[in-house]
Amino acid sequence: MSHSAENLVSYLEPYSVQIQGLRSIGYQLWNRGWSLGTSSNYSIVLDRDPMRILITASGKDKGHLGPNDFVIVDANGRITSSDQPKSSAETLLHCTAAAHCGAGAVLHTHSIWSTLLSQHFFALGGIRIEGFEMLKGLEGITTHESSCWLPIFDNTQDIPALQKQVVEYFKEHPEEKCWGYLIRRHGLYTWGKDLAEATRHIEVIEFLLECLGRTIHR
Repeated sequence: MSHSAENLVSYLEPYSVQIQGLRSIGYQLWNRGWSLGTSSNYSIVLDRDPMRILITASGKDKGHLGPNDFVIVDANGRITSSDQPKSSAETLLHCTAAAHCGAGAVLHTHSIWSTLLSQHFFALGGIRIEGFEMLKGLEGITTHESSCWLPIFDNTQDIPALQKQVVEYFKEHPEEKCWGYLIRRHGLYTWGKDLAEATRHIEVIEFLLECLGRTIHR
């Protein structure tokens, strides 16, 4: 093991519980076909003052994450130690969810239904899902007579520009509860106060998207 690798192991060791949690959810989401190849990224907030976020490293197979396939970044998405590998290209979107939505964990997937429906509804600016019992799995919803709005942002490799759009959306729609959003022909972002809640939200939203997709395309 190289000196740099040894330093990385030592640096991440205090967060072995959080790392194991993300490795486990990575396998689950990969096994469901929502995080294939090296797509997707996941994170957990370690501290808020100052902000520190544990996030998957770039280019890793999410179904077989190793204990060192993670990076710790600050509120601006910068790695906190030079011994760490490159973080996900979309790190800033995780920082935004943590800062503006109170997220304690963020999950991003590339499922078939989120990819297809993000294109189908793009011209409408988002997807409103209502009337399903499974909506009650989203934090704060207590009846099926509710709705969930998922805004859709256009895909781009300019992540700082996309981050700015997301931040502006949150500021312009403070009255619209948001559990996640879609990126056109890309995938789904969702979050929760902790990893358990974020996991529940991604399962619920993916279920609702598939129900909607099957209804449209039957």
